[in-house]
Amino acid sequence: MHFGPKHPMKPWRLTLTNKIVLAYGMHEAMDVYMSRAATSQEMTEYHKQDYIDFLQSVIPTHRLEQDPVTGAWPYNMGDDCPVFDGLFNYCSLYAGASLDAARKITNNQSDIAINWSGGLHHAKKAEASGFCYINDIVLAILQLLLYHPRVLYIDLDVHHGDGVEQAFWSTDRVMTLSLHKYDKMNYFPGTGGSDDTGPKSSVNPGAHHSLNVPLQDGIDDASYIQLFKDVVDPCIKTYNPTAIVLQCGGDSLGGDRLGCFNLNIRAHGACVEYTKKFNLHLIVLGGGGYTPRNVARLWAYETSVCIGTEVHPSLPTHTPFLEHFAPDRTLFPELSHTGRYDNKNSEKYLRDIVMSIREQLRYIQGSPSVQLQHIPPDIGAVREEVEREMQEEREARDAGRRKKERGAGVRGEYAH
Repeated sequence: MHFGPKHPMKPWRLTLTNKIVLAYGMHEAMDVYMSRAATSQEMTEYHKQDYIDFLQSVIPTHRLEQDPVTGAWPYNMGDDCPVFDGLFNYCSLYAGASLDAARKITNNQSDIAINWSGGLHHAKKAEASGFCYINDIVLAILQLLLYHPRVLYIDLDVHHGDGVEQAFWSTDRVMTLSLHKYDKMNYFPGTGGSDDTGPKSSVNPGAHHSLNVPLQDGIDDASYIQLFKDVVDPCIKTYNPTAIVLQCGGDSLGGDRLGCFNLNIRAHGACVEYTKKFNLHLIVLGGGGYTPRNVARLWAYETSVCIGTEVHPSLPTHTPFLEHFAPDRTLFPELSHTGRYDNKNSEKYLRDIVMSIREQLRYIQGSPSVQLQHIPPDIGAVREEVEREMQEEREARDAGRRKKERGAGVRGEYAH
């Protein structure tokens, strides 16, 4: 599966992430599952049937016709969202993994569920956008809403989480909070200003439930961490969510091919750590990130944060593809000076953002009350047998696993 040799999206970053996680032995401290591909029926819980049919049938040799008036390609396919071999399989796999993560939460099998292949937040109901084809985040949240009255979605990607915001624009059962670079005319997707807070009509349930933190170039570690805490804390205390979905796009790191912030890996991870401290059900997803070696480091580190283990700064000597992390071969390279942008976010500007968020929260008169007297049937009932088999496998290996957990995160070979 390949977007193309010159395309910035490199799914190989997932392979690198997996290799680092395994090298540290972190897999011994968590349950690891092989997810099933999402079905067309599951995807049409949000996406339109004709769009899913198109993704299922299109192949690279198909000649796509542009609209003669607008010049648009069908379903917004094109340079950003190319057609490639295995496209539908790719979409169904990452979407299925996010759906399974949601089911682990709703079945009380996990407190935290991770899918680094997910987090593709730009996809719309009937079109691709920004390297995203299927919006796995929306599908996962819809699954959570079968059992959870309120879900908070937090987006750390350098690009605005427009697809998720749009999907839940008119409901009070999902609050979206996106921290991103904002420049309406010059930075994709050009949405997510501070005044984009949901429907303008106060009688619409979604009013004031879409919150945005529009940032300028070059924000640094200390400013970002403090800002994150200052906006997330009142959101959680006011909205009172019962589950959180956290998108951890790695393009907000310093030196990213498409990014413009100055964040280091520990600072990005500090946001995951802070979110975790609220002890709510949590789904952690990937997203953007276009310098694969740094994205892999980030997601491996944030895996350690999720499982609560310390990891040695030096990558284990037996890590596959270790040469890709030369010359330092560390989990925490200095990124804040790599292609550094001047920090254009003044203290006053950041204080004003926090005040704006808190002002919007004043309109929320307590968390919405939702009576879940009837739980809609889970469209993934076909997975129940697989779930039982996984449960049996997990119980069988639990006894031996705890001993290995003590060695997770150490440098070199993990303990046996």
